[in-house]
Amino acid sequence: MTDLKENLHTEHMLLNMGPSHPATHGTVKFLLTLDGETVVNMDIDIGYLHRGFEKMCESVTWTNVFPYTDRLNYCSAIMNNIGYALAVEKLCDIEVSDRCKYIRVVTNELSRISDHYTNIAAAALELGALTAFIYFVEAREIVWDLLEKVCGARLTSNYIRIGGLMCDLPPGFDDDLKAVYPKLDSLFDDVDKLLTKNRIFLDRMRDTGGISAESAINWGFTGPCLRACGVDYDVRKAHPYLVYDRLDFDIPIGTVGDNFDRYLVRMEEIKQSMKIIKQAMKDMPEGPINVSNPYMRIPSKQDVYSKMEEMIAHFKMVIDGLKPPVGEVYFPTEAANGELGFYLVSDGTGKPYKCRVRPPSFTMTAAMSEICKGGMLADIIPTFDMINMIGGECDR
Repeated sequence: MTDLKENLHTEHMLLNMGPSHPATHGTVKFLLTLDGETVVNMDIDIGYLHRGFEKMCESVTWTNVFPYTDRLNYCSAIMNNIGYALAVEKLCDIEVSDRCKYIRVVTNELSRISDHYTNIAAAALELGALTAFIYFVEAREIVWDLLEKVCGARLTSNYIRIGGLMCDLPPGFDDDLKAVYPKLDSLFDDVDKLLTKNRIFLDRMRDTGGISAESAINWGFTGPCLRACGVDYDVRKAHPYLVYDRLDFDIPIGTVGDNFDRYLVRMEEIKQSMKIIKQAMKDMPEGPINVSNPYMRIPSKQDVYSKMEEMIAHFKMVIDGLKPPVGEVYFPTEAANGELGFYLVSDGTGKPYKCRVRPPSFTMTAAMSEICKGGMLADIIPTFDMINMIGGECDR
């Protein structure tokens, strides 16, 4: 028995992983081919969430799409709202006010922070780091309290509107932000001290789930997972929108593209987003938050109740919907996981002819097979966490 492989006649094991929670979030199944605990092959099967975002959008008015966008990446709903609103505004050639742009940036970055908190907390929890999970969930709850003050909702916000916002920032919001900065910084430092130089965390994250910059680009990676490979690409810098070209912030990049680099990039992005929020609040001008055209934006209640023309416009907007000119547009934004793009087609009616979303995590989920081949079974879930697959985006 000198040659064990020849004489033992071992066969590869086929193993179904998922779609049960918590392993694959209840929305994805991996069909694994294993040699012992080494991954030989992986087939990825998505679709267990049964989400029909794109088809549902074709049956409602342009404005009524917003609650559906909330449920794409539900950890940072406002970012989806903003991406869709900017695409429709490009289609309609609408320019929103400066105050609206600054408020969108502030809520956008708060959503990015909450998304990164959730991702890092959940990834740590999968490795048994319960304390780090509790710290960052507490930080996320503080951010969600702020968003609740803005729009009355914590998770699915439905805050952004075509041509503006649901409402202005509440009185004293700048003071509310300043009051929570020390606590958020303290929780960030706690997690940083717990994880970044932790021997177990390093061994589980470093040199696992790695991908080269060339392969990442070929797969269509964007966002933190692409920047972890050393590729300096961020939509906010490459194709500036809102007022990002007026703000000073850095784009963190990694070197080897493994799970630990993805963690480090997201941790630094949290700090950069805080920097952006502070600048935007300091520079925010006074003024209106909505366009004044009643055929592009539902008039205020006061105008609807007191002016006949606004009452008529309100009826037309609710029943027939906004009617963009015939045409098609694509608008990319930098969401928490990468490039979130909306491709819209208008036939001139009050409903989208087509509403196609380019979700950030879809391409990275497709690449899981290449990322995990040759690795260990135990490294699949940490890798799955660090690409931050969101079922609502993939099962659209």
